[in-house]
Amino acid sequence: MGVDINILVTNDDGVHAPGLAALREAMSPLGTTCVVAPDRQQSATSHSLTLHRPLHVEQLGDRVHSVDGTPTDCVLLAVHGLLKERPRLVVSGINHGPNMGEDTMYSGTVAAAMEGAILGIPSIAFSLVTREAEGPHDFRAAASFATTLADRILKTGLPPHTVLNVNIPNSPGGEIAGVRVTRLGKRIYQDSIVERVDPDGTSHYWIAGEATWEVGANTDFSAVDCGMISITPLHFDLTDYKAIDDLRIWAAGLETGLSVGA
Repeated sequence: MGVDINILVTNDDGVHAPGLAALREAMSPLGTTCVVAPDRQQSATSHSLTLHRPLHVEQLGDRVHSVDGTPTDCVLLAVHGLLKERPRLVVSGINHGPNMGEDTMYSGTVAAAMEGAILGIPSIAFSLVTREAEGPHDFRAAASFATTLADRILKTGLPPHTVLNVNIPNSPGGEIAGVRVTRLGKRIYQDSIVERVDPDGTSHYWIAGEATWEVGANTDFSAVDCGMISITPLHFDLTDYKAIDDLRIWAAGLETGLSVGA
């Protein structure tokens, strides 16, 4: 590319998603943007990479590219292949639906931001807390806040390897009660498998279920439930440091089960 890119914009809902357009527009006052996003819906792909086939890129417009891969592919490809220089910020979203609690483990939106952080770039994931059955879906309040937060992060940075996971209530009238820094809540999810039978007699399955959320102090869910924007700092080091000492005590005994020689 002939210009330096300050902000990389991506998502998991696909390059034509309205939330992506809203986020790119929100970032435009802050610097030069480039969109590199999946060519189709990639929700719940988590932090997956495409390793067993080549990736194809199509340029759809000025600094807008679609990739036939995952959100993680998009960030990795943009930073190491498409962009002249590393961006100063990676923003992902605005996702159509929440990414709170354990759902962050499945989220392609969050995974794209995580990949940016792995590459050493300050990164933010934005989600609008709405469902398909709800309406209208108004991204204006979310986009306005995205501009404010991104501007702050461009000026101050983030701690290394930290991602901000932001969930914004769906407020068509723009009524946001405030901003709260939160921890991840706990999802109580009644997973179920729905079986259906094809005309030829073979079965197919849908993963379905209803979720409720832990109503705990200072969680992402409780903040959004109060009409507030939730900002949760995430770190991709999954080590359970509190468990290390306890595990060392009994793990030493496992050495007696090792076989020596043939």
